[in-house]
Amino acid sequence: MLIGIDASRAGLAVRAGTEIYSLHLLRSLLELPACPDIRYVLYTRGDLPSDLPSPDCAERRTVGPSRLWTLLGLSREIWRRPPDLLFVPAHVLPPIHPRRSVVTVHDLAYLAYPRAYPPATWSYLALTTWYHARVATRIIVPSAATGADLQRRLGVPAARISVVPSGVGPEFGPLPPAEVAGTLKRLEIQRPYLLYVGTLQPRKNLQRLIAAFDLVRRSGHADLRLVLAGAPGWGAGSVLAQARRIPGVDVLGYVPASDLPALYNGAAALALVSLYEGFGFPVLEAMACGVPVVAGRHSSLPELADDTAILVNAEDVAEIAAGLRRAVDDPELAADLRRRGPARARLFSWKRAAGATRDVLLEVLGRE
Repeated sequence: MLIGIDASRAGLAVRAGTEIYSLHLLRSLLELPACPDIRYVLYTRGDLPSDLPSPDCAERRTVGPSRLWTLLGLSREIWRRPPDLLFVPAHVLPPIHPRRSVVTVHDLAYLAYPRAYPPATWSYLALTTWYHARVATRIIVPSAATGADLQRRLGVPAARISVVPSGVGPEFGPLPPAEVAGTLKRLEIQRPYLLYVGTLQPRKNLQRLIAAFDLVRRSGHADLRLVLAGAPGWGAGSVLAQARRIPGVDVLGYVPASDLPALYNGAAALALVSLYEGFGFPVLEAMACGVPVVAGRHSSLPELADDTAILVNAEDVAEIAAGLRRAVDDPELAADLRRRGPARARLFSWKRAAGATRDVLLEVLGRE
């Protein structure tokens, strides 16, 4: 049996959440012990990372053209040489696809917060997600919260939804103080600081976070800083303008993946008070590094954090500020979160995610 995988996102140099998921899941899937009679074909539009495993059961196939790749290139390739099943981890199911297909839907944020997207992007997400909801044999979601959204908002039956939590990589963990200090010096970051990691965009609730940080800073923490690490997204102008007005806010822009572990390690706490997250990688990455987390009590974040984070109402600036103060003013609480965070993060591994994903693919293959 041949399983086709859209690996196009795994080869991108600049990676956000869906690209991180695609790359790490694909790597871990290829590292699993081979299944008898199962082969993979990886469809790409360019080079894949050189360190990606190349087992005998997997073939890489470059497909063109680069523009309208899914609509034209991937569809044509599947029409010419159809696999038995197509898995799309971080892109769009092509119009031409085999009878059996599995798609990962990462979130439905576009429905929860439509004003957080430009009209063209919103329309694209609405159309493609509706298409997946109607056509895909099975839909993988990274959290039970996203699965519930699919059922409630798009009417997808529970039997067609599989919850497979994403993972956190082994690169995230405690680091030697000298290594952390060297990275912070190179990035010109002063301690102590609170950290945000992610795209700068409205649904990340950064304006409330900055306002809450300002309350904390002006109430006895004049030396505390807020570091925003992430590329600007649509609607970031208002966030950047506010960041310039508030003393102590440092906007780093996109940070290479190699610098993130040290950036987490150096932080007094991570603050992720998004209004909506399909999964929320920074929560687990910070926990793995032994860093306290302040997270919004919304969507999937409580599911990830359980009782190993300070959860706040992300729509209440005063409550966010209170959570940040607890993280920096309560040493016993901070020590407890630092101790328990790595154990919580270890529950989410890419090997486990890959194994569960393969189980879903094999189940779909055996259904007909």
